[in-house]
Amino acid sequence: MGRVTSWGPEPLADGGTRFRLWAPGAPQIALECDGEHLPMTSQGDGWHFIDHAAGAGTRYRFRIGDTAVPDPASRRQQGGVHGHSVVPDHTYDWRTPDWRGRPWHEMVIMELHAGVLGGFSGVLQRLPAIAALGVTAIQLMPINAFAGDRGWGYDGVLPYAVHEAYGSPDELRALVDAAHELGLSVFLDVVYNHFGPDGNYLGLYADRFFHRDVVTPWGGAVAVDEPAVARFFIDNALMWLRDYRFDGLRFDAVHAIDNPAFLDAMAAEIRAALPNRHVHLVLENEHNDAGRLHADAYDAQWNDDFHNVLHVLLTGETSAYYGDFADRPAERLARCLAEGFIYQGDPSPNHDGKLRGTPSGHLPPTRFVSFLQNHDQVGNRAMGERLTLLTDSGKLRAAIALMLLAPQIPLLFMGEEEGSETPFLFFTDFQDELAEAVREGRRREFAKFAAFADPKARERIPDPNAPSTFEASLPLPGADALVWRAFYQDLLRLRRERLVQHLADATAIGAEAVGDAAVVARWRLGNGARLTIAIDLADTPAAAWPASDTTPIFMTDDRFAAWIE
Repeated sequence: MGRVTSWGPEPLADGGTRFRLWAPGAPQIALECDGEHLPMTSQGDGWHFIDHAAGAGTRYRFRIGDTAVPDPASRRQQGGVHGHSVVPDHTYDWRTPDWRGRPWHEMVIMELHAGVLGGFSGVLQRLPAIAALGVTAIQLMPINAFAGDRGWGYDGVLPYAVHEAYGSPDELRALVDAAHELGLSVFLDVVYNHFGPDGNYLGLYADRFFHRDVVTPWGGAVAVDEPAVARFFIDNALMWLRDYRFDGLRFDAVHAIDNPAFLDAMAAEIRAALPNRHVHLVLENEHNDAGRLHADAYDAQWNDDFHNVLHVLLTGETSAYYGDFADRPAERLARCLAEGFIYQGDPSPNHDGKLRGTPSGHLPPTRFVSFLQNHDQVGNRAMGERLTLLTDSGKLRAAIALMLLAPQIPLLFMGEEEGSETPFLFFTDFQDELAEAVREGRRREFAKFAAFADPKARERIPDPNAPSTFEASLPLPGADALVWRAFYQDLLRLRRERLVQHLADATAIGAEAVGDAAVVARWRLGNGARLTIAIDLADTPAAAWPASDTTPIFMTDDRFAAWIE
């Protein structure tokens, strides 16, 4: 047998399982299974393996000296991230085996947190209402195993294992199956830039997994230039897409990976492995790296610039990173609508004047995912407020119309379609000293903001570890939920009927500021028609719309209008 280059339990023809582990820091490894400690065979370069008569449902761990550790590529855990790994069952009977997905230009995405919605079964129950709204895809925040029951999922430590508190692997497959039956694509947020602080044992036996001398906010950088580490993450991406039939992945904070060659190689391998499906790959990348956004690599990037400049225009907030968008916000919005990124190699005050971004004006608008709210932009506020509490409804409706009728790919955050006013807070389920460190660290983080300069004021910031913080984050419908829902439904119907079929080949014509908070933008659709959108977010809008002989396809009083000519 040649050198093992992949991770996790592999079923064998005789009903047994091949177990393997990359542990270059440990000369001897044993499999703990069925009450036995079975020595594993070393294959060189840190790889160890053993074949054992263990079928689906068998619990196991690895022994590193006196320490028992879970399989870092465990497909299922029992007893949490410090407990036993479980040999998976691959016998799920798919009801939608012929589903091939939807093309990217049809996407209207809604981001969901499975935990606050009641786990996989709770999300499944909401799918009919989501589909009826006009949404075409859901995106789950990370569902990999992390410490405790409650959390956002970005502190995961076992990327292959489904989080126990959300449901079983088959319940996740049933959710994906049900979404496909309704014509919904399903995306998953994955985190390949770091591991969480509780339950990560890799440093015990695989120190080469990290570059200790490369500092990130989470410790040493993940060593994706190490072949076994690259394999760990690429195999993980393929597992979600193959075994659970997700339609795409959103890669969290890839600027913290800081290795474009790895990103390109991962995308190429995924594309080659799944050539007959619509599989979509989306980046979060603070570097605004337009070079990653092309047909053979990544479909799009979350465009924080869109959110940030509109947040300034909607709320007047200019602290922290919003300071990068405080000056001439209408001009910045115009650049965003015409060219994608606002920062395209420009100095960023929030980054001490460092240049941020690369030119993006050559890219089609569908390479950018636009949003007004998401888990970060709501949940990273001290009190988790939504825009319904931060701006007036007239301005908010105009911004929503812009997001849903512009050619960029729109993303909604659960609850916004019903005008929810409940917060989405930062919550965790850590214990003892770590819980205290997270609570106090969270409060210190906001000390630089005027509203929380006083230590007494910071005590109002919810404790991330309190169950009540998690419970408060359920998105309850607002007082005008039916009105808000009808508003979103009408806009998404217009997008579906008048725009979607022409978005794949849409290009920007240009955009310009026509006031301190007003912009007019134009695009050429794939059928040759011209889409014009005018928006005015001033406190007193001037409503100086461009002349047109065509009736607008949509208007909101004197703040927004859209025409197709």
